[in-house]
Amino acid sequence: MKQFFGPDVLLSTPTAVTLYEGVKDLPIIDYHCHLNEKEIQADKSFTDIGELWLGGDHYKWRAMRLCGVDERFITGDASYYEKYLKYAEIFPKLCGSPLYYWTQMELSLLFDVHEPFGPDTAEAIWKKANAKLSGMKVGDILRRFKVRYVATTDDPVSPLSYHGTYGNTRVCPTFRPDRILSLDPTALDDLSAASGIAVDTLDGLKAALTARLDYFVAHGCGITDHGMDFLPGPDVGEKTAAALYARGCELSGSEKAVVSAHLLHFLAGLYKERDLVMQLHFATFRNVNSAAFPAVGRDAGYDIMRGSADIDALVRFLDTLNSRGHLPRTVLYSLNLACVPALATLSGAFPGVRIGAAWWFNDTLQGIRKHLETVAEYAVLGTNLGMLTDSRSFASYARFDFFRRILADMVGGYVERGEYDMRHAQALMYDVCYGNVKQFMKL
Repeated sequence: MKQFFGPDVLLSTPTAVTLYEGVKDLPIIDYHCHLNEKEIQADKSFTDIGELWLGGDHYKWRAMRLCGVDERFITGDASYYEKYLKYAEIFPKLCGSPLYYWTQMELSLLFDVHEPFGPDTAEAIWKKANAKLSGMKVGDILRRFKVRYVATTDDPVSPLSYHGTYGNTRVCPTFRPDRILSLDPTALDDLSAASGIAVDTLDGLKAALTARLDYFVAHGCGITDHGMDFLPGPDVGEKTAAALYARGCELSGSEKAVVSAHLLHFLAGLYKERDLVMQLHFATFRNVNSAAFPAVGRDAGYDIMRGSADIDALVRFLDTLNSRGHLPRTVLYSLNLACVPALATLSGAFPGVRIGAAWWFNDTLQGIRKHLETVAEYAVLGTNLGMLTDSRSFASYARFDFFRRILADMVGGYVERGEYDMRHAQALMYDVCYGNVKQFMKL
């Protein structure tokens, strides 16, 4: 029996250990996350490990609901100590879950705690972790994990008052116009106020979006992002889109989608002109529990993956942009893992298109491995952009260690079987864990 979460956890061969040792201390580029930049600027401290773990982590919230924990101990008014104890209570049930790995790795890497977490050890771990946490701030966590670049996710109307360089970490905004492209009247009013441009016409809306995008670029933005349930339809053209937009609140849902698709084509052209990266996240089904939404709101663990995604629509979108000379460097993420083989083949059809990390429900042990194997077989593993956190938790940088171990074990297997050269493996590990994303994002 192996040591519990020993130094070679997830590393099944001596070659895997060697490959991991070569990359375990590399700096981190987190090119997509939902961290709070204000907390980085303020160098926030945490009252206890309960706040650090359960203050906004919907992964843990979802697991607790799956185990029947009352909502009071998840997003309710229970103390963080009570919530922590409930998480400890259900934790031994999480065999095979990425949460089991992440939690144990966070305890080990941040707090030097190496025993199994659970109800019997919860009190002792609470005391030991809190003793370490009492002298630890956000900046200490970022230094511990050698985080060099953080791309937060920001609404176009954000003032971007808290981005900047803190210690060795550069914190930059990502332009995420989902709320504007929904054509929600409140979002449009906010855009008009932030830009100082009237948005009562399509030309005005485009001018306001352009002004805010340039404001983002002036504040260090190099990456954009779009989260969507469905991929965009064809571009109907300026005249049709303008006529539809002029009807305002009379538009049906399908008509709004037509205008939004036109705007996405327009924005992609702006991204290309400004040499920005465009990220597309799709195949999500948001807030499926309508009874829970009024109580807990968005991003609280009630989102799921779509049963499918229209890759044909994605092809038409990218082909239109490419034909116009408007295709920026693009990173694709599907929440439905079944779409990844199609995306991998698609990435070879257009310049500057890559598949992003195994996203959200797929950043599991087997999900990451399957994702990497698919990229290796249908695209090129050596150009993969590696890991990101997609997280609201500062403790989540342990996920990079999780990824590096999985990659080392996978590549080490090829070497052990005599199928791959060790020197090539070491170079590939560096590229996938650090070099590729640094080059692709032009950091």
